[in-house]
Amino acid sequence: MVLLGQFNYWVVFFLMMTGFYVVIARGNLVAKIVGLNIFQTSVFLLYISMGKVAGGTAPIVLADGALYSNPLPHVLILTAIVVGVATTALGLALVVRIKEAYGTIEEDEIHAKDDSL
Repeated sequence: MVLLGQFNYWVVFFLMMTGFYVVIARGNLVAKIVGLNIFQTSVFLLYISMGKVAGGTAPIVLADGALYSNPLPHVLILTAIVVGVATTALGLALVVRIKEAYGTIEEDEIHAKDDSL
């Protein structure tokens, strides 16, 4: 029963380890960017699940003794999502430039071409 109560943390852990594995195990640069995005999504979910208060409401109307959820984690995650999209776009643009320069996006082939120069 304790495991079901912490389901969101298990999902975060699974996504984090999946993203980490993809970044470490794959040589394809696009796959590495996808792995980083999966890892980033797990961090977003972690902050959102920690910022939610069970039974809490939005801090809009003042009431005596009301339980409020702090909106700051949600606002920070919205900002992080925007930064993440911009970073992903920049990473993909760099992959396009690497493909133009080396003719491949496989990490091993890029290192081999650099070593042969």
